[in-house]
Amino acid sequence: MKTYLSAHWRALKTALYRLYHPPLMSLVSLLMIGTTLALPLACGLIIHHLQTLTNTYSPHPQINLFMAQDASATQFKQIEQRLQTHAGVSSYRTIPRAQALEAMKARTGWADIMAGLTQNPLPDAFIISTIDHSAATLDALRTELLAWPKVSTVQVDTEWARRLDSLLRLGRSALGLLAGALSITVLAIVFQSIQLQCMNHRDEIDVQGLLGATNTFIRRPFLYFGYVLGLIGGGIAWGLVSATLIVLNTELVQLSALYDIPLSIPPLPLEWGLGLLCAAAILGGLGAYLSVARHLWNTK
Repeated sequence: MKTYLSAHWRALKTALYRLYHPPLMSLVSLLMIGTTLALPLACGLIIHHLQTLTNTYSPHPQINLFMAQDASATQFKQIEQRLQTHAGVSSYRTIPRAQALEAMKARTGWADIMAGLTQNPLPDAFIISTIDHSAATLDALRTELLAWPKVSTVQVDTEWARRLDSLLRLGRSALGLLAGALSITVLAIVFQSIQLQCMNHRDEIDVQGLLGATNTFIRRPFLYFGYVLGLIGGGIAWGLVSATLIVLNTELVQLSALYDIPLSIPPLPLEWGLGLLCAAAILGGLGAYLSVARHLWNTK
């Protein structure tokens, strides 16, 4: 075990030494990796914040339930009791037919029309707010409510919810494609950097091969070099996004005051940053492995 750990420690020290020799080439690679990773990270954070703002401040769709004209007061109470215990309903408001009639009479231009009626044509109604505002949930609840006794009509405006869901899905899909494309870019950057390292240390690799060193032994310092490149590049991306958020939030202060909405984007969550570092290190290691494997194959 001590020999194993010692070998890995030597490989890590070798990778760190090569990182600073030459420093300019490594710096260029690190900046390229950092800026490449910062773009999808910033876009993902903005989409996440927009979704949070939308869920908090956008008007939620409500369901309007209308009873049948011949529904009795007892049946009206039964529907109300079912709404009280329904798991998908967050709140509701009752509008008895008499109250709706008085409200119509109070409107300008409707008093004379309502006064000429011999009976109240308006049904008892409920205005329902749901816990889940997705279009699929609203449609399912509408179908369920229509099956209840003495329920005549159920109206729900899901069009805006469908549009919002479509936009968010489009944003997440575009972000996924962008992240995939930029991940390949990071692999290419690391691959090329390791290729240059292999060329600079070709004589050393040849001597190691002549002395009987295994491919694993030869590959190990380059793998650590890739891990370090990815890890530091991920840290640069984290720093770039954090600095960008500071600048953006400074500009958003005035806009927030105009609309009375907290538009400032919160800092990058710790779990996002740690996930970024892990993903960047994995990409760096994978790029290094592919690059060294190609070099060793070509030198056979």
